Amino acid sequence: MKTHLVEIFSSVQGEGPYVGIRQIFVRFAGCNLHCAYCDTDYKFYPSFRVEDEPGTGIFSHRANPVDVETTVEIIKSFNIGKNHSISLTGGEPLLQTGFINRLIGLLKDTGLKFYLETNGTLPDELSGLISQIDIISMDIKLPSAAGNREMWDIHREFLRIASRKKVFVKVVVTGETSESEIIKVCEIIKSVHSMVPLVIQPVSAHRGYTGKSPSLAKLMKMQELALDFVPDVRVIPQTHKILGLM
Repeated sequence: MKTHLVEIFSSVQGEGPYVGIRQIFVRFAGCNLHCAYCDTDYKFYPSFRVEDEPGTGIFSHRANPVDVETTVEIIKSFNIGKNHSISLTGGEPLLQTGFINRLIGLLKDTGLKFYLETNGTLPDELSGLISQIDIISMDIKLPSAAGNREMWDIHREFLRIASRKKVFVKVVVTGETSESEIIKVCEIIKSVHSMVPLVIQPVSAHRGYTGKSPSLAKLMKMQELALDFVPDVRVIPQTHKILGLM
């Protein structure tokens, strides 16, 4: 079984309530969405890169598509005992559930947790993988920020499945994000499980993105509104960009 990867590296998690923990990141190519603010390269390339020494920015390249056994070998080449978990990220990793199931099966003996970073739009695929995952970082895509169609019902069904494991919801917000969108997100969380944490993440400026970041006053207002519905609401920017990490 083979798949296309973008990169494998060891770094610290830069987003959400697990910010600062050390992880091995496996980034899968391909995504089913095209969010306006996306700053991640998830294209299909003839090779993928591996940062052999964490934090150096020095990479070697391996051929795509890559088989599961080679991927496991690369992951185990890192000092895995120093890592909290393996982050399955993208793109959208749930487009590769067969590969991931096999990958996790071959890595269970490491004792590492498996952390899924997902756009929260593929509930059927999650259902087939949920028993293998420990932690889920689930996006809810706001139409004003992501530029996609409304997907409230899909997100609700996804969260219903994800709530069987540790899960938090992340929303990327911009200067155009409306209060009604924040309330809608909170209503979805409350309808499934009100104790699911919500992370409000201000969009980060990057090359090619022309949207505006929300003001501090707007972020505080969003958090205030959300706290009427959900008891754990945090405002957390992309800290890895502040640190200059991958």
